[in-house]
Amino acid sequence: MASVLVASNRGPVSYTVRDDGSLDTRRGGGGLVSGLSAVSSGVWVCAALGEGDREAVRRGVAEPGVRMLDIDPEVYADAYNGIANSVLWFLHHHLYDIPREPVFDAEFRRRWESYRDYNRAFAEALAEAADEGAAVLVQDYHLALVPGMLRERRPDLRIGHFTHTPWAEPAYLAMLPEDVHRELAEGMLGADEVGFHTRRWADAFLADPYVAGAARRPRAAVHPLGVDGDDLLALAHRPEVDERLARLRAEVGDRRTIVRVDRTELSKNVLRGLLAYRELLTARPEWRGRVVHLASAYPSRQDLEVYRAYTASVRELADGINEEFGAADWQPVLVSVEDDFTRSLAAYRLADVALVNPVRDGMNLVAKEIPVVSEAGCALVLSREAGAYEELRRDALTVNPFDVTATAEALHQALSMPAPERAERTKRLATAATAHPPQRWFLNQLDSLRAS
Repeated sequence: MASVLVASNRGPVSYTVRDDGSLDTRRGGGGLVSGLSAVSSGVWVCAALGEGDREAVRRGVAEPGVRMLDIDPEVYADAYNGIANSVLWFLHHHLYDIPREPVFDAEFRRRWESYRDYNRAFAEALAEAADEGAAVLVQDYHLALVPGMLRERRPDLRIGHFTHTPWAEPAYLAMLPEDVHRELAEGMLGADEVGFHTRRWADAFLADPYVAGAARRPRAAVHPLGVDGDDLLALAHRPEVDERLARLRAEVGDRRTIVRVDRTELSKNVLRGLLAYRELLTARPEWRGRVVHLASAYPSRQDLEVYRAYTASVRELADGINEEFGAADWQPVLVSVEDDFTRSLAAYRLADVALVNPVRDGMNLVAKEIPVVSEAGCALVLSREAGAYEELRRDALTVNPFDVTATAEALHQALSMPAPERAERTKRLATAATAHPPQRWFLNQLDSLRAS
């Protein structure tokens, strides 16, 4: 039994089966891991994500403080890809191509039943593992029904839910079938406290008609997530990052750099960022040959066709810019469409300008990481739709993410910023970025839940 529990789709540990049949264990990091380690009697409930995880569950292998759920793979696929990533993610990020999507048909209903079953498995596991009056911190849109289900089983518990994405505006969320919309709201209403990265997302939740009219409403709290500056700098100065930085410097030469690091996630707006860079080179020809765009675009959700197509479009546009403007001694865009954190950290250190232009984002930690790591100081071009906007806007050059021309002009201003101003802005950005490091962010949620 546990006095503090965390529930999330992905847990702090993963397993793979070696060739000899033994299990290889890998433990992750991050704010939840360090936060839960700071409290006694903590348990983490998570899903078995792959065959290695499922094999560990079948063999009874378990890390201390971790309970992994072996959910039927078809149920999991329907819940995770069919609902969480293909419906709720698109709703909260306002990403639907409205003339074509969404379509809520019989197949959606079947997948929603799987999403309900998946959430129920978590609720049952939490109810079984929790001490009397324990605090339970449920994480993200994958588990939006858990608070209500858990409240029915264990009304004695203190239940919190934190959403790492934005929350959809009421008119957008109303596209859901009415009964599903109500069920989603009732799931969240089971919490004592619901948390968001920004006040804007908390207010959107409270404005939902099913929430606003509820007899019992949870407290809507704002807990912005920051970065651990010391840990990040230590990672960024490992020998392998030094080596990669030397290689990037050789490719870039003495040119200025515009750096972006994202997953090829539809909300990250990578394509419009590349279009803005192309417009910069068109409208401001003085930058040709003097700047390089270092773009890291980690593949994301490649099991979904829309994401594979988007990743291909990123490659195609980057190639087109290089063909249009490149010269024998200058490649305008150096794009990496692979999961390469070492390269990203090296690019952070090299950054003169950071481009973070999502169409809608819960927080976006890249906007906070680059100012901490950049060696010469960087000017931040930041979308007003990033969650980080509320904390960083005073020292960033903020843009409408849909306005390619304005973003191109902001890139010009950032590249032209005098070094002393850039250094001062970077210092203030780094201070704001490290104000809520992950462990403190976690413990703040726990303290707030216990006091709510």
